[in-house]
Amino acid sequence: MSIEVVSTNTSLGQAMSGWQQRVNNLLDKNLPADNIQPSTLHQAMRSSVLLGGKRIRPVLVYAVGQCLAAKQSILDKPACAVEMIHAYSLIHDDLPAMDDDDLRRGQPTCHIRYGEAMAILAGDALQPLAFQLLTHLSSHLPDKNVLQMIEILAEASGSRGMAGGQAIDLEAVGKKLNIAELENMHIHKTGALIRASVKLGALCQPAVTPAQLEALDHYGKCVGLAFQVQDDILDIEAPTEKLGKTQGADAALNKPTYPAILGLEESRKLALQLHEDAISHLQIFGDSANILRELSAYIIGRDY
Repeated sequence: MSIEVVSTNTSLGQAMSGWQQRVNNLLDKNLPADNIQPSTLHQAMRSSVLLGGKRIRPVLVYAVGQCLAAKQSILDKPACAVEMIHAYSLIHDDLPAMDDDDLRRGQPTCHIRYGEAMAILAGDALQPLAFQLLTHLSSHLPDKNVLQMIEILAEASGSRGMAGGQAIDLEAVGKKLNIAELENMHIHKTGALIRASVKLGALCQPAVTPAQLEALDHYGKCVGLAFQVQDDILDIEAPTEKLGKTQGADAALNKPTYPAILGLEESRKLALQLHEDAISHLQIFGDSANILRELSAYIIGRDY
């Protein structure tokens, strides 16, 4: 399988760069200053969120919003909220009781820098802050949209989403899962928040139709799974300095992965199938969904 990674000269590259810079600036503004008490907690929160990353989830919020002609200023809060939830999940995933990782985005993980207790609190504090940001949308969107967004993000974060997926992951270490069981795990652990990002972006357009929501939701489900398939491939193929986290960490923990069950070549084929399924559901949007099509290709073509 060969997927061309979209270069920075394309519309996607330019759009992603702009959205990444925008959300980074907004995250900086919406996080508590590190000189406000409790300062160590705020430092841990800020350093974990502002450490960098591809910002795929906020980019999805903005890309879907662009597709539906939503106001960018309305997209800002959900873009920040979903990245805060993602950052909280990474802090907790890296803890010794979970994946026990020392490296994240090329830097020491939160618990290595601030201790386990402060890392737990940093994650705990980021989660409610994300929902607080969504409440600020009440003066810009219908109440039903705001409530639906809060419900979507809450479900994607909880036992029927990320937390549930992580629980399944922990219990699966050392076990042989079949492909359906592995897919179920990743639909929750990784896919739920990516899928939520797509729906949050869509609900920033008050005129979004049920048919549009359904099509975008299917797109989000497919790209969420494709993202994890590619992550599993990169865990084998990409060096630590490129990944920003320890290469081969999943294999070292004897975790079930797509390459472990399907092999590398079949995993690449699956990623391509998911990409094709994702973009097939964008036909109703015509050219306005071109960025979303390119983004799906980028997700399975990235090398870190």
